[in-house]
Amino acid sequence: MDPEAGSMTRESRLKFYKATLCLAYQSFGVVYGDLSSSPIYVYKSTFSGRLRLHEEDDEILGVLSLVFWTLTLIPLCKYIIFVLGADDNGEGGTFALYSLLCRRAKLGLLSASNAPDDDISASNYGPTRKETVASSILKEFFDKYRSSRIVLLLLVLLGTSMVIGDGILTPSMSVLSAVNGVKVKAPSLHGNYTVFIACVILVGLFALQHFGTCSVGFLFAPILLAWLFCISTVGVYNTIYWNPHVVRALSPYYVYNFFKKTGKDGWSSLGGVVLCITGAEAMFADLGHFSQLSIRLAFTVVVYPCLILTYMGEAAYLSKNKEDLQKSFYKQIPEVVFWPVFIIATLATMVGSQAIISATFSIISQCRALKCFPRVKVVHTSNHIHGQIYIPEANWILMVLCLAVVVGYRDTDMIGNAYGLAVITVMLVTTCLMFLVVVMVWKRNILGALAFVIVFGSVELLYFSACLAKVPKGGWFPLMFSLILLSTMCVWHYGTLKKQAYESNNKVSLDMLLSMGPNLGINRVPGIGLIYSNVATGPPPMFAHFVTNFPAFHRILIFVTVQSLTVPKVPSNQRFVTSRIGPPEFRLFQCVVRYGYKDQRKDGHDFENHLIETVAEFLQRGNNDSEAFGWEPVNQQQSSSTDDVTALSLESGVNTGPSKKTVRFRGVGCSKELEDLKEARESGLAYMMGSTCVLACDTSSYLKKFAINLVYRFLRQNCRHPATALGIPHTSLIEVGMVYCV
Repeated sequence: MDPEAGSMTRESRLKFYKATLCLAYQSFGVVYGDLSSSPIYVYKSTFSGRLRLHEEDDEILGVLSLVFWTLTLIPLCKYIIFVLGADDNGEGGTFALYSLLCRRAKLGLLSASNAPDDDISASNYGPTRKETVASSILKEFFDKYRSSRIVLLLLVLLGTSMVIGDGILTPSMSVLSAVNGVKVKAPSLHGNYTVFIACVILVGLFALQHFGTCSVGFLFAPILLAWLFCISTVGVYNTIYWNPHVVRALSPYYVYNFFKKTGKDGWSSLGGVVLCITGAEAMFADLGHFSQLSIRLAFTVVVYPCLILTYMGEAAYLSKNKEDLQKSFYKQIPEVVFWPVFIIATLATMVGSQAIISATFSIISQCRALKCFPRVKVVHTSNHIHGQIYIPEANWILMVLCLAVVVGYRDTDMIGNAYGLAVITVMLVTTCLMFLVVVMVWKRNILGALAFVIVFGSVELLYFSACLAKVPKGGWFPLMFSLILLSTMCVWHYGTLKKQAYESNNKVSLDMLLSMGPNLGINRVPGIGLIYSNVATGPPPMFAHFVTNFPAFHRILIFVTVQSLTVPKVPSNQRFVTSRIGPPEFRLFQCVVRYGYKDQRKDGHDFENHLIETVAEFLQRGNNDSEAFGWEPVNQQQSSSTDDVTALSLESGVNTGPSKKTVRFRGVGCSKELEDLKEARESGLAYMMGSTCVLACDTSSYLKKFAINLVYRFLRQNCRHPATALGIPHTSLIEVGMVYCV
């Protein structure tokens, strides 16, 4: 996005600056809601444990110094300076780092990691750097020990599970903390009322999700900016009015002095301090919606200074009002502006919740695309930004779990213990993956990678140890939830790999296909048959099973394989890869349809039209059965006025009205195969896919039988049907039953 400065004209430079500022403005409403609302509960959570015994100026200033240096080291130095540079074709997040390692360092275990996707994004990285000694050793280690790749995938899935758990804890913690501010003005208000109000707000928040981020979030940026202005102004006022000397706490000496005086109690309080960086991971996870420069600009110029001023003002107030430690945020607000700030605080927590909910939808969509999550319905809520999606099943499950957390815990201190553990675990996973990226993708000196891990990893491990100590006090929830979710994703991925391996090992060979005709007396019926499977080279086993029992199939067969690659987006001119199966007179074709984990998948008429145009383009180029070419869509507006275009009117198998869709074949005249293709299309389309039952072999272990026969089977029966996910009309669908013993 940032071209060479020397080649920029003044006009293009102004346009670039304007676009960057616009993206920076929009990022306030999407990225920084969670991070900006953390001052509501940081001091309260920090002083909720044994640190209550140390409510002196040195301890208060020590906590301020810890908050300052934590915000400086983790969000500012780690994410803004280093991690944002590890994008995957502009995309960020845990899966983006993993996909980068899958392609650039060949560390993938996913079934699509060995797909031909290096050609898709290799040009975005420039010339390949020379292998270093460290990168060669690490690569040899991962090649030699397959278990190391399994551990890497488990690490990525653990981070993903924690992020989804964060999607439950963030709305619960933020909304309940904001609503509890009412008790400052109404101390006699029973806790049941605040819990009820928080639940009503959460139900309303999740009920609005189906409108999409674009519809419900057009006011998000102004709300966050108003919130940051309010809390920073109050912070400056409190610092000047109560104790200007808190500025001295910016010195790291106060961190040393804090631990010297508090000892183990100070270490235990780190579980509350870590809440000041909740939402920092969103800067990287939401990178695909913005740009590196816009996110860096928004944080360093606005968010970071405002947060420092806020925490400084709260510490100044507490140094003179130690009795208000448990309600410090709302107590510090001057009386004259309390209710406006309270209303903005409630809105800001909803904005922060919206950001993590949207991020959760994106992560689940990525997991689903890479076959690590059961099939769910993904609704794209924006025609311009493909990353803005809505997943109904995930939305309502998140809502129920959020309500359960609020009603079950009822205490923000216990929710904070769970919240902190989820946040710091994700950051530790990112640090580990960054080490591999620096050494194996960027091919930098291993000493620099070790310095990165030592500096940031040691800080995160310190916080992680403090959060682990609070597992009995609420921290058990993210661990339990992540374990269940991690197990579900692992079983789904394992079962999918076994299913695909069975299909690949039992696919129909060309010799077997040639021998079928004379032996079975196969008849060819008019029309086009689209046969969906996971086999990318040749007919799947269920096709032989079908032909053996019903010796007839359509005049033209297209074996379709929908493949998910470990890249964010696949260019449209590289989406389809077409080849021929057998001699031309067989009229058998193979079409691999490739999607990235951020791509919006087309279904129904559009997909059919593109598929048939792909085969037509393949035939017009005169390709033989050993060649495979990508397909570039035909521009109908440009080709409609030329004489060398043959138009084919398409009728849907389902009555959708009088409108017709048109596929245009570009070429001078039509060959015999093109004529057959047109006639077959006019005869209609039929779809075929396997209705398989995957079972573990009798000789398998009990653990494998439990995973495949019970868990994986249950997940397959209760997730979306493949035909529904692909938009296949049931009136034209043929399902072939078959048992896979894996």
